[in-house]
Amino acid sequence: MTKICCLNPIAQVGLQRLTGNYELTQNLDEADAVLVRSAAMHDMELPQDLAAIARAGAGVNNIPIDECTGKGIVVFNTPGANANGVKELVIAGMLLAARDIGGGIEWVRENRDDANISKDMEKSKKQFAGTEIKGKTLGVIGLGAIGIEVANAADSLGMNVVGYDPYLSVSSALRLSRHVRVAEKAEDVYAASDYITLHVPLLDSTRESINAQTIAMMKDGVVILNYARDLLVCDDDMEQALLSGKVRRYMTDFPNAKTAGMKNVIATPHLGASTAESEDNCAVMAVDELMDYIETGRIRNSVNYPNCNLAPEPCACRICILNVNQPNMISKFTSLLSAEGINIPNMSNKSRGETAYTLIDCDTAPDEAVLEKLRAIEGVRRVRVITGM
Repeated sequence: MTKICCLNPIAQVGLQRLTGNYELTQNLDEADAVLVRSAAMHDMELPQDLAAIARAGAGVNNIPIDECTGKGIVVFNTPGANANGVKELVIAGMLLAARDIGGGIEWVRENRDDANISKDMEKSKKQFAGTEIKGKTLGVIGLGAIGIEVANAADSLGMNVVGYDPYLSVSSALRLSRHVRVAEKAEDVYAASDYITLHVPLLDSTRESINAQTIAMMKDGVVILNYARDLLVCDDDMEQALLSGKVRRYMTDFPNAKTAGMKNVIATPHLGASTAESEDNCAVMAVDELMDYIETGRIRNSVNYPNCNLAPEPCACRICILNVNQPNMISKFTSLLSAEGINIPNMSNKSRGETAYTLIDCDTAPDEAVLEKLRAIEGVRRVRVITGM
């Protein structure tokens, strides 16, 4: 029985996919796998037998990735599952920035007791006048699952769209509208755009990438939308840009003690994926990823180990080895098994950066002594055995 610990409430539509071979537990210490949304895991002591963590969402800043990698714990996320929900909020953010809808709503609230409100509003509405987004240029920094959705939606609304992503994949490029122009460098996007929306992960290379230097490259009166990660923007530099009028509005889904009180900031409390549909999609995807890994050893959408797909075939067992990516590892595995008289009808090996992953199907099941020899090979982080596929 595989025990799964939910550190946050997970949508039932996802949990209902678990078969009778799985049991939910509230005790992390006995868990074989974890489902998590926003719970902070950095200070948690991870159990020795924990095999996998699935984040029902895209960001994994709340998970100790380096520790998990070193212990052979595969961390999954659910890219694209909440893309439509975030896309719709970004479009709403652009409209809120273009038209002073919030100011108009507040005026009505303040004048709700005015018997002549229907007449007075005709005199007052000019102070809430805005602009249309049709014909304006939207710059999209990051053309992943969400960035592509935003770019295509903006194109459908009649905007000119220019995007930038140094890691744009062929499959992603094929999903882009043919009207979206892909720039060669971020500076081209900054210079051309009336609105700039961020859709990149928080890395050392992207931290505070929106700062005084990059803002200086932008049009006067630009609107910046950050529905990706708080720390992509330097708050101090943004405050100065807003006060000077260089940036007209800063739209963010990540208010903090500073930005919550800044002039011309419209902030929402991390609502990007807070839709029933997004939560359901993320839960289903996270559960499916965990079950596939537990039952077949296959990895898809891992943030710390390479994707690896080996179709289940009749065999005595499948050995799953998570290890450091270094020379001669495969030959060490196969030589050891061969010396024990174990035939390998099928196998797959993938690597990414410093990590590697190997799936080995065996005609006869190795005993515990053989498995211990595999675990003792330098660079091996974890060895799992799957039977009954």
